[in-house]
Amino acid sequence: MPEPRSAVDSGGTLYVVATPIGNLADITLRALEVLRSVSFVVAEDTRHTRKLLSAHQIHVPILSCHAHTSSEGLQKIVDILNRAQSVALVTDAGTPGISDPGVALIREALENGRAVVPVPGPSAVITALSVSGLSPQPFAFLGFPPPKGGRRTKFFEEFAVLSMTLVLYESPRRLPRTLQDILIHWGNRRVAVARELTKVHEEVFRGTVSQALEVFGTPTRGEVTLVVEGAAPSSPPKAPPEGSWHDALAACLARGETVKDAVEKVHHTFKVRRREIYRAALELSRSRN
Repeated sequence: MPEPRSAVDSGGTLYVVATPIGNLADITLRALEVLRSVSFVVAEDTRHTRKLLSAHQIHVPILSCHAHTSSEGLQKIVDILNRAQSVALVTDAGTPGISDPGVALIREALENGRAVVPVPGPSAVITALSVSGLSPQPFAFLGFPPPKGGRRTKFFEEFAVLSMTLVLYESPRRLPRTLQDILIHWGNRRVAVARELTKVHEEVFRGTVSQALEVFGTPTRGEVTLVVEGAAPSSPPKAPPEGSWHDALAACLARGETVKDAVEKVHHTFKVRRREIYRAALELSRSRN
């Protein structure tokens, strides 16, 4: 049960301040007011945040809080709050605490009885969802897929049956591979690929996953947010179209997976006989040699 406001003793406030995801003009008047008034700004990347503050003539000391900040480092920031000095937490882009290391500081502040106040603003998740053309509710935000291994396979298998719209972050380097894995595990659904949102080279591709692979078959540039159509409600995932397992097999082999691993993955997803998949894999291998 949440503590009443009176349960938080006197001390500094941790303001969770949303900042632009690209265009520096996308910042609220309240955010600017808070950033000017606090004793310190805590940032994921101090160099990045210094550019934002300089653009708005804000001169406040900046502290670092990133994925490798120790518990002692977090406590030093909490000690500042304990001395009745307020702090603004920002991330590189968007809202802190959403798929970024700021969540650790937020938890630490709450556990120490400090007031945590949101200053809302830009979010890549909501921005991409709003222009995707897919159903905006319900939706699930999945963050970044694991980069490799069994955790990555489990990630795509676990969320394959969700009937709600799915939103993911991905690096431009891994975008082609992620689109391939979505095609293998989730099928050829509708998707929106939002790249460089609010920036000069903003791009929002809308189509099917296979069409997206034609456009983004090689690594691209810029921050990427993926919005993917959910599974058909109240029904198990439909079997992929006839022949599509060949594309999935080819994608696995093109990524450098062994024939054994590729056969197992395609067999598990498409329920095709291993012998048939293995034969096709050997033919693909011979054709490339």
